[in-house]
Amino acid sequence: MRCALLAGLALTGALAGCKPPPTDAAVARVSLLAPTTGPSEPLASPDTTGAVWASTGNPQRLVYGVPGQPVLLALECLEAAQPEARLRITRHAPADNGAAALLALIGNGWIGRFPVDATQIGGRVLWQGEMPAIQPEWDALKPEREATVTVPGAGLVRLNPSPLPMALVTACRGTPEEPVPPADPV
Repeated sequence: MRCALLAGLALTGALAGCKPPPTDAAVARVSLLAPTTGPSEPLASPDTTGAVWASTGNPQRLVYGVPGQPVLLALECLEAAQPEARLRITRHAPADNGAAALLALIGNGWIGRFPVDATQIGGRVLWQGEMPAIQPEWDALKPEREATVTVPGAGLVRLNPSPLPMALVTACRGTPEEPVPPADPV
């Protein structure tokens, strides 16, 4: 038995020695040409001086931008005050067909990372995604301080403070803003 085992190991070692050494032949099979397609060139961050949140014809939708210029961001409530209520966020910046990314919403002590996809909207491909309205990360939109939105390659959008987006989030959630309890008398 021991002899058979040793003979088997010797045969295995001999067969392993028959393999040729590595060569550059495998590299020759891989294309060294640059890819013909790839992500678009990154966009510069837009100037948001004077940008404001504004209501639209849809009471469940707000847009953000500089008056007289194209919209930079839109926020819309879907199925308001329902358990499945969600907010749709659209970054009005070109997206590559089939692309997906994480949109970062940062502000007021909150960091939200929301999945967005390249979505065909009115003949353009823009970044859009939906998340449940109950997500606490939407509190980044509270009006106390500025917030920011970024999508890879679409620049950083500074969101000037406004009570409108948080009012939309609160209405979408279907929960009234919690009142601040009065201070105890001293």
